[in-house]
Amino acid sequence: MSMQSKLNRFKKHLVTEKNKAEPLVEFTPQRQAIQHHEAWKSLQTAPYFYDEEYCLVREVHYPVDQRWGNYSFKELESVMEAWMKSGDIHPLSSHNLSPADLLFFDTETTGLSGGAGNTIFLLGHSQVEEEQVKVKQYFLPGPGSEIAMYHYFLTQVKELKNLVTYNGKSFDWPQVKTRHTLIRDFVPSLPAFGHFDLLHGSRRLWKQSLESVRLSVVEKEILGVEREHDTPGYLAPMLYFQYLKENDPELVKGVMIHNEWDVLSLITLYIHISKILQGSSAVTSIEQYESARWYESAGQFGVALQKYTEMMNGEGSPSKMAKKAAAALYKKMKQEHLAVPLWQELCQNSSMENDEEPFVELAKWHEHQEKDFERALYYAEAAYGIWKRKKRLLKRTEVKEKAAFDKRIQRLRKKCEIT
Repeated sequence: MSMQSKLNRFKKHLVTEKNKAEPLVEFTPQRQAIQHHEAWKSLQTAPYFYDEEYCLVREVHYPVDQRWGNYSFKELESVMEAWMKSGDIHPLSSHNLSPADLLFFDTETTGLSGGAGNTIFLLGHSQVEEEQVKVKQYFLPGPGSEIAMYHYFLTQVKELKNLVTYNGKSFDWPQVKTRHTLIRDFVPSLPAFGHFDLLHGSRRLWKQSLESVRLSVVEKEILGVEREHDTPGYLAPMLYFQYLKENDPELVKGVMIHNEWDVLSLITLYIHISKILQGSSAVTSIEQYESARWYESAGQFGVALQKYTEMMNGEGSPSKMAKKAAAALYKKMKQEHLAVPLWQELCQNSSMENDEEPFVELAKWHEHQEKDFERALYYAEAAYGIWKRKKRLLKRTEVKEKAAFDKRIQRLRKKCEIT
């Protein structure tokens, strides 16, 4: 950018007349600064001009009833209606939103690290409207075009109500904020909005069953999405730098399609996770257990207990996990009398030979609530016996735990002698 252009930009901010941006236009011979305009046009991409600069904007549409893996996009409406009817308070609940209020968002950057040295060269989002799914992408044709790109993007999302991302809270949106800080005098302000980060939900539900919770793995193993001829995300920075040298749209075509598929998969991932949480989809025992824990962490104890109870009717490890979690939750709710039967069942379970916790809890209950010191001593000694058979890695922890057992047992023995 020439010095005169920079001075003109500052001058515009010193007067009352507002900057005027040109709308999206078709490529014309008069726009000589844009090379390969026919190739861009074939990618459904058009320029947006702003203050002698431009970015490239791509827009594609899908039918709302099209399937993407195991779900069609239109199922988003039904899961959002279910959130509305249930009234459940949950980090992913969209009870007060409509499908069009969710903006499924992803970026492509020049690196994986944060900070001002990392540039976003592609912003992409999808949105489910009444009859179609709209995907919109904003591409940075060169380092001098950030203001044009962010101006158009922020103009388009100024009414944004809720963002849906995959690691967007830790990476994508902080990167947007960093770049915005550098040019905030020349572009609209960042909107305030809600944010659903689906990476956190994927970690909760599938970190034990999947080798990785990268979106590509979750797509294939959970959502049934099969990508063909996909450009891997790790190649995106390399391809973009090559594009800056050669200015050939074919170099970044695959990156743009990769980003397009990402924001479409976010729609079906939100549908799938919502169905698990709402209990309207077949779930594994781990998914049921983790969704219950998720509700518990959100303070929805009633929903969590309902999910734990549904698991208790089964057998094996899942049933044990549910009983133990439900008992701990009853204790947290100051309803220990409801936890006692569960602790007793766990103590009678042969699979609890390596878990002293329910024995400790019953020792506490009988000592402090029932004043049955002999019974308390029985459970305390049983707990200590289980604890001694276990191997520990940290000596300091072992010493501390042993001291706690010794103290409890000695105290209870004295109380038994007195009574």
